[in-house]
Amino acid sequence: MQTLVRPALMLLLALSLITGVAYPLLVTAVARLAFAEQAGGSLLRDAQGQVIGSALIAQPFTGAGEFQPRPSAGDYATVASAASNLAPSNPALAQRINAAAAQWAPQGSGPVPLALLTTSGSGLDPDLPPEAALWQAPRIAAARGLPVAAVEQVVTANTRTPWVGPPVVNVLALNRALDRLPSQPQ
Repeated sequence: MQTLVRPALMLLLALSLITGVAYPLLVTAVARLAFAEQAGGSLLRDAQGQVIGSALIAQPFTGAGEFQPRPSAGDYATVASAASNLAPSNPALAQRINAAAAQWAPQGSGPVPLALLTTSGSGLDPDLPPEAALWQAPRIAAARGLPVAAVEQVVTANTRTPWVGPPVVNVLALNRALDRLPSQPQ
C-alpha cells in the first residue's frame, strides 16, 4: 500500500506546486512585463495622480453634463458583475426597459438607443456604441454650455474600432475629454 500512496502523494504535491504556484506566478510575471498597463487594471488618473477609474470597468455617471454608460445589473459593483439573466419573455425585463426608456425619453430626440436600455453581459461594459453617445450629445451640450457640434466632435475623436466587433467609445474617456473643453455660451 505504501508503495502506491507515497508516489501518489508526491505527484499530487508536485502538480499542486506546478499548477497552483509556479504557473500562476509565471503568467502574472509575463503579463506584468508584456502588458503592464492592462495587468495593473488600466487605471486612469487625474492631473494630481489620483485614480479616477479604469478604462476596463464602467462606473456610474449621473450628471446632466456627463455621458452615461449602459445600465448595470449589479449596480456597477465588480463583485456582482453579471447580466440580469432575464429572458426576453420575462415581463420584469420589459418593465425595466420601459422604465429606463421613460427616463431617457425627455433627454433626446428619436428612439432611445438599445445600448442605453439594456445591460451588457458583464454588467460592467465601459463602452457605448457611438450612436448611443451621440444621442446624448444635445443634453450634454446644453448642460455644459457647449455647441452640440463640439460634443459630437469629442465623440468622434474618441471612437475606436476594436479588432473584433463594431466601433465603440469609452464613457470615462468621453467624460474626461469633455472636462478638458472650456465651457462657452451657445
